[in-house]
Amino acid sequence: MTTISIPSLSLRRVLTVAALILSPTATALAQDMAKPDPQMQAVLDQHAALKPKPLHTLTPEQARKGPSVADAVTALMKKTDKKPEKVGNIDNRSIDGPVGKVKVRIYRPEGNGPFPVIVYFHGGGWVIADLDTYDASPRALANAARAIVVSSHYRQAPEHKFPAAHEDALAAYRWTLANAAELKGDPSRVAVAGESAGGNLAAAVCMMAREQGIRLPVHQLLIYPVADTGMDTPSYRENAEAKPLDKKGMEWFAKHAIPPDQKMNPLLKLVSAPDLKGLPPATIITAQIDPLRSEGATFAEKLKAAGVPVSYRNFDGMTHEFFGMGAVVDKAKDAVKFAAEGLQSSFATPTGRK
Repeated sequence: MTTISIPSLSLRRVLTVAALILSPTATALAQDMAKPDPQMQAVLDQHAALKPKPLHTLTPEQARKGPSVADAVTALMKKTDKKPEKVGNIDNRSIDGPVGKVKVRIYRPEGNGPFPVIVYFHGGGWVIADLDTYDASPRALANAARAIVVSSHYRQAPEHKFPAAHEDALAAYRWTLANAAELKGDPSRVAVAGESAGGNLAAAVCMMAREQGIRLPVHQLLIYPVADTGMDTPSYRENAEAKPLDKKGMEWFAKHAIPPDQKMNPLLKLVSAPDLKGLPPATIITAQIDPLRSEGATFAEKLKAAGVPVSYRNFDGMTHEFFGMGAVVDKAKDAVKFAAEGLQSSFATPTGRK
């Protein structure tokens, strides 16, 4: 019989390690640590190569100048000689907002129209990013849904805290309703869409339009929307240190954008809104490796319980921000196709009403 000595580990430590390996909790945690899809990982690696600093260590001014995930995608596209998706026409304008001008960018597909219209709101935690950062998603939606896309900017925090962005988003929606025909669009077929904080804005526009007696959007496309302010969900625990969005980053956004006494406001905490009945049909997309996954799924269930038609899909191996990466990530193309199917279904049978 041979005795093997392991001097670096005490018997107690060996037993402790073995217990952890065999414990259901440890096994569950290991299963929860999902790995990005190889194409998604390539984007994350490229972003890391740009040396972004942790968001929570920066001022908003510094964060707005830092390298974005969109910059990483652009770098990968250059390496493979790929170009941004072409659309029929792009027009930059400024429209009247509640307290000044709001920048919008209008994407038109090829053809004469009249086209359905999508009012799109970009992400960035209501603090960072702009129309340039989120240029790929409106291009993809314009072509996939055969729709005009009005991509709207909005006032950002901390200079303009909640509800400034929400007020600007509603103003952009109202402007689109009033000017859809001039844009070669159909005012009876206007939807809203958004990513992350923009997904929150899109859902909030539906709620505000209903309360103010404004014609409702015919559809709401919510891509990994901010739908809760609690930050204590399964996906927050699983993805507390995920890239490109982690829990500290979301806490940083909330600190700058949301007054403490507004955290329970139903326009922010969508999952606790008291009345979701009568809202437009929804398509909700989430990503597996994203702190916001659980709240997006919960909001989908809340809408269904209120009688709202919902198409929901979670994309495994994907992270926050993946939707606009179709040039380098195949699952992003799948997500755009899924989004377009929901939009086109509502465009075919518009139900918007005053």
